[in-house]
Amino acid sequence: MSRFTPEYKANAVSLVLNDGRAIAEVARSIGVHEMTLGKWVKKARDEGKEPERPLNEDERAELERLREENKRLRMEAEFAKKVATWFAKDQR
Repeated sequence: MSRFTPEYKANAVSLVLNDGRAIAEVARSIGVHEMTLGKWVKKARDEGKEPERPLNEDERAELERLREENKRLRMEAEFAKKVATWFAKDQR
């Protein structure tokens, strides 16, 4: 039994097919093995689930904004981990 829901798989495939992102990049960002995502994308392509339309200007702008926000939040989370590690070492 798969631990990924059909909706999760569809969203992951959409990042590749609709947004034009690389399979490797998407796989890393969502924590899925590259080969697994590749199989999902191949299956979607074989089933004819190619993107019906490209993103419009508003959707593209929102996507870019969300990517930047995601990048910033990842950096903040990484910084918080480093600070927590530093404080934990300092307490010893």
